[in-house]
Amino acid sequence: MKKTLAVVLTMGLALAFVGCGKQEVTEVAETATEAVSAVEEAATVAESVAAEVTEVAETADDAKSEGVMTYAEYAAAELDSEVVVETYVQAKQSWWEDKATFYTQDQDGAYFIYEMACSQEDYDKLVPGTKIKVTGVKSEWSGEVEIVDATYEIEDGNFVATAKDATDLLGKDELIDLQNQLVSFSDMTVEAVAFKNEQPGDDIYVTLSKDGANYEFCLEYYLNGSDEKFYNLVSGLEAGQTVDVEGFLYWYEGANPHLTNVTVK
Repeated sequence: MKKTLAVVLTMGLALAFVGCGKQEVTEVAETATEAVSAVEEAATVAESVAAEVTEVAETADDAKSEGVMTYAEYAAAELDSEVVVETYVQAKQSWWEDKATFYTQDQDGAYFIYEMACSQEDYDKLVPGTKIKVTGVKSEWSGEVEIVDATYEIEDGNFVATAKDATDLLGKDELIDLQNQLVSFSDMTVEAVAFKNEQPGDDIYVTLSKDGANYEFCLEYYLNGSDEKFYNLVSGLEAGQTVDVEGFLYWYEGANPHLTNVTVK
């Protein structure tokens, strides 16, 4: 913006030269130079104000409503207690008989919402990024912490998480702190691929290794099994291949990420 205004003023200066004497040209030039400096300073101030406004808006969007838990408060809450969170839909796993399961996340952590009461109409509206206020019960199943018996309200706001690189946390206790978040793992080696019920058409179990240790991953059919291209890619993986993967850090008797992206290297 500053450059554009400076060009306009310079053109005006050139036109002012026409029909002016030497002294007049000098005065016009000095005036134009001062004007350009003033415009540039004003533009700098405007850009600074715009940046501050954006920062305030983002901070306001991150703020929790009255009575809503922060992620830290949710993580510290006792099992079987009522929880109230504001979070953003990241992926939809399933809808059946007015109950829906979602992977959700905010800027601080993630929440797995299991079989929340939800109409088909609202399920269609709850696209990735949609902000919702969820009231339910904190529960656990085979290590997976989730919110059950939940209700929700759709709110203003939008957030889509980027995958957090968790490669260095493989095999470490700290990995569970990222439970249900979208994470990535780099330079993994394919060890084995197996199908639930021993045939295609359901979940795919993928064993990947890193530095001599094996880790279990899963293509959850209800999550993205209908993506034929992705399903065929995962089912066609071969032992020895090197891959980068992304997925939601689901937990079943230990880390069991649900795959959302695989890149064969």
